[in-house]
Amino acid sequence: MDSMEINKGLAAVLVAGIVFFLTGLIGMNLVSERRLEKPAIAIQGVPAAGAPSEAAKPEALPPIAPLLAKADVATGEATAKKLCTSCHTFDEGGKAGVGPNLYGVVGGPHAHMQGFSYTAGMKAKTGPWSFDELNQWLHKPATYLPGTRMAFAGISNDQLRADVIDYLHSLSHTPMPLPAP
Repeated sequence: MDSMEINKGLAAVLVAGIVFFLTGLIGMNLVSERRLEKPAIAIQGVPAAGAPSEAAKPEALPPIAPLLAKADVATGEATAKKLCTSCHTFDEGGKAGVGPNLYGVVGGPHAHMQGFSYTAGMKAKTGPWSFDELNQWLHKPATYLPGTRMAFAGISNDQLRADVIDYLHSLSHTPMPLPAP
């Protein structure tokens, strides 16, 4: 192959690149984007984009006590093992994973595991983990504690959430008494 042929090939690639670049530059200057003053299609029941909306109200959860009365520890354990073991451990004295060990969490302080790097919001929480607080936390962690690092959407099924809380409740030498239904 002749060196002149190689130069022609390289020149063709460079010219094609320059032509594509200039075509894009000219096209961006010729066609300008303009925002519509109002939506092209009006959808009933949806406020306009610029309209002020009401602040999102936190979802009211059903009381946890009646749900705990009919909770199943085995179902809670199976659910917790399925959803939580990628980040948490459950055995007494177990090491932290991405999240802290959950043995003795019910009735324990919010930042219960020594040496684990909790977020500032979790460290600021005072008092023990109650059944109601665990219910809110497991429903939507990001709503319960904005800024949490826990990347878990939550458990939307009320009874399944109660089953998990009952399982976590059983992880203690002296479990707290269940609330009266």
